[in-house]
Amino acid sequence: MTERETGRALAHPEPAEIRLEAVLHALSDPVRLSIVRDLAEAEAGNGAELPCSYFDLPVTKSTTTHHFRVLRESGVVRQTYRGTAKLNGLRRADLEKLFPGLLDSVLTAAEAEAGRLAAGTTA
Repeated sequence: MTERETGRALAHPEPAEIRLEAVLHALSDPVRLSIVRDLAEAEAGNGAELPCSYFDLPVTKSTTTHHFRVLRESGVVRQTYRGTAKLNGLRRADLEKLFPGLLDSVLTAAEAEAGRLAAGTTA
């Protein structure tokens, strides 16, 4: 049975509907950026999508739902139901085609910042 047949399909913007300002807004929040970093790591490791339950976020369940909705509605992630799990994956190909290098640049900058903060430096 497909998502459409189950009535559990989630709305995602078509590539032509994805806007830079929405993507940048989605990536500007530390919680959402951490989700994207985890998804990128999973993608690089084995290409797997991650269920929402994978993420241990410092926010309530309803706020977690909000963050995933922002990421989905901005076009950063694709969410699909598999059984009772909602799986998340980056829309890397769409983002790369629309905004070449953006996602990789943001992920590289986030990695550098995490290293800098872990080392206790600000420069």
